[in-house]
This record gives sequence, C-alpha cells and structure tokens, in this order.
Amino acid sequence: MSEHLALVVGLGNPGQRYQHNRHNAGAMFLQRLCDKFKGELRTESKFHGHAGRIEIGGHEVRLLFPTTYMNNSGKAVAAITHFYKIPPERILIAYDELDLPIGTTRLKKGGGPGGHNGVRDVLSALGSPDFLRLRFGIAHPGDASKVLDYVLGDFSRDDAISIEKEFDKALAIMPLLVKGEVQQAMTQLHTDPAVIKPKKPQPPTGG
Repeated sequence: MSEHLALVVGLGNPGQRYQHNRHNAGAMFLQRLCDKFKGELRTESKFHGHAGRIEIGGHEVRLLFPTTYMNNSGKAVAAITHFYKIPPERILIAYDELDLPIGTTRLKKGGGPGGHNGVRDVLSALGSPDFLRLRFGIAHPGDASKVLDYVLGDFSRDDAISIEKEFDKALAIMPLLVKGEVQQAMTQLHTDPAVIKPKKPQPPTGG
C-alpha cells in the first residue's frame, strides 16, 4: 500500500469552445469528481489554472485544471506540486486516449506520453514518469491527418453517453486510489462486469 493520492489533474483546453471536445475528457472528469465530492474549482493564477480541493475517505485531495492550453499543461502541474510539495507518485493525471475505444478506461502508473502532448509536457515538467494515469478512450479517427480536427471536435450524442458511464466507473474507484490501493482500483476498473456471469439457477429436483 502506497501513500494516499494527493492531487488529481484533468487535462484539456480552457474556454467554452473546447468544453465538450474529446480532448477535454480529462477536464470533464475532473469537474464530475469535483461535483460529486462537493468541491469548487476557482481560478488560481499562481497555479496557472482552476484549482480546488475535496475530501474522500478523510483524506484531502487537491484538484487542478490547467488553463495553459493542453501542450503547456506541465507549467500548471509543476506550480501546484512545488507549492504543496506533492511527489509524482501521489498524482493522478486524467486525459483522453486515442488508442482506446470509446467505452474503455484504463488506469496505469508510469510509462511514456503515448503521443499525448499534454502528458509529454507534464512528464517534462515533473522530471518523473511515476504518476498515475487515468486514460479515457476516445477512439482513433483512423487517419493521422484527421486527428487534430477529431480531438478538437465534440463528442457525438452516443459517445457522450458512453463517456459519462466511464466517468461513473472512474468515480467509483476514487476511494481506493485515495487510500493508495492502486492494484485493487485497477482490478475493479478493468474488470468487465459482463464477464462475471451469475451462476445459472439449478432446476428444481423431484416431481
């Protein structure tokens, strides 16, 4: 069991035009998390973003939405982690993932940026890959030349419903993550309920 989670960062771009973009999945989740645990995100210039705090299971958790635009997310993350002295292993970064289908969410610790510019900048700013990543699948448009327009486009109605369900699954594992029970959180998030089939009732015996 590791130290409890101290900071959740939701990546995205600031401003109304980007609010419902696929690229803002991490920021959308952060707002859901803030609402569920009755927090409030306020503009904090020293952290280059909107920051807040919530309490989960008796532990205080800081929240951050960088307003530096996606590719400079590390500036905001570095500012808040230096101020509160939060080590990388106590940070969760939530973001969109092209390489996962819609309706799939994955949790992992460490690794590279996987082609995500926001994560690349956070990695560079922290100087360590040891933070947790909560990746919400947005699927790939199928052609590299279409990626930019695709990620900066809004979710379709059906995809918006799917991503909200994924946010619910992710919210359900937050108490485990806050306690540092990362493996248990992964198992819960990654286990498809459809795979766990209930036992068929036995037919009654006798006449």
